[in-house]
Amino acid sequence: MGIVPDEAINQFKALMDQVEEPLKTTYQNIHQGCQTETLIRFLKAREWNVPKAHKMLVDCLHWRIQNEIDNILVKPIVPTDLYRSVRDSQLIGMSGYSIEVLILWASSLCFGVGRSTYDKASVSPLYVQSHIQINEYRDRVILPSASKKYGRPITTCVKVLDMTGLKLSALSQIKLLTIITSIDDLNYPERTKTYYIVNAPYIFSACWKVVKPLLQERTRKKLQVLPGNGRDELLKIMDLASLPHFCKKEGSGSSRHAENAMENCYSLDHPFHQQLYNYIKQQSLINGTDKPIKQGSFHVNLPEAGDGKGTEILKTIESELHKFENGSELPRSVSGLKINGD
Repeated sequence: MGIVPDEAINQFKALMDQVEEPLKTTYQNIHQGCQTETLIRFLKAREWNVPKAHKMLVDCLHWRIQNEIDNILVKPIVPTDLYRSVRDSQLIGMSGYSIEVLILWASSLCFGVGRSTYDKASVSPLYVQSHIQINEYRDRVILPSASKKYGRPITTCVKVLDMTGLKLSALSQIKLLTIITSIDDLNYPERTKTYYIVNAPYIFSACWKVVKPLLQERTRKKLQVLPGNGRDELLKIMDLASLPHFCKKEGSGSSRHAENAMENCYSLDHPFHQQLYNYIKQQSLINGTDKPIKQGSFHVNLPEAGDGKGTEILKTIESELHKFENGSELPRSVSGLKINGD
């Protein structure tokens, strides 16, 4: 972690000690006993500016209360076939642990592009609900369990992003992308230590120009583009059993569906998604909320961006896509592609 500005942490903690119910309860659901690590995450997200970090965290607490986030793990998406359709198009999962015991997330989402079929689906509240449920299950079940097992706070993860099938048309569906990135940036900051990008086609560098404005500088610095499917490099930080299914084949390229559905960490049949879904259904029964939730009844209010960032993003993407449609030549390789910096 390096040198930690203790004074900033102490000031922040003193401010948070003053919060009252119901903010205090939802704050406990965020830190799960790792208060210092939580304060550090929000401080990093605001460049160690205590007043700004405090406002960010308090805004997050209000967002959680207004949208009943503390109860989202008792709201299963039913019937199962409907949830399976979400899982088949929202490609994300947990594949295991790294050598230094960081949670390994695998995804083809890559902020809404790649092989996820968001570009073929309507922007449904179910995707937002599912995304938040995965975040909350990670933060309130998986990370606390890992911390208890290994006797130290484990509060971050590593993400492997599969770019197989990346295409420009996916970027046209920007609404869901903006919602999800806003939710994560504002309410789940600094959860990812490193992003590893694998199976990146030549068009990635073109898409990177479009996606880059969506990411904060601290996020861009965490990105590493690996050659091919990244197998050799990833095996330096994880064992074979934890390697995502799309990285296990020799050479580059991957298949959306693993030969064994239980090995496909995107599939509802994978142990992680089975555990997650069963957990939510059990919590629903325990809390007496087993009545099916009407589809479309879940909505999340997002804090308004006063700087008009969303409009700027849309204009940037529209401009870049227009250039490509007019026949601008695309680079044929990602070799030498600069990620850290402009």
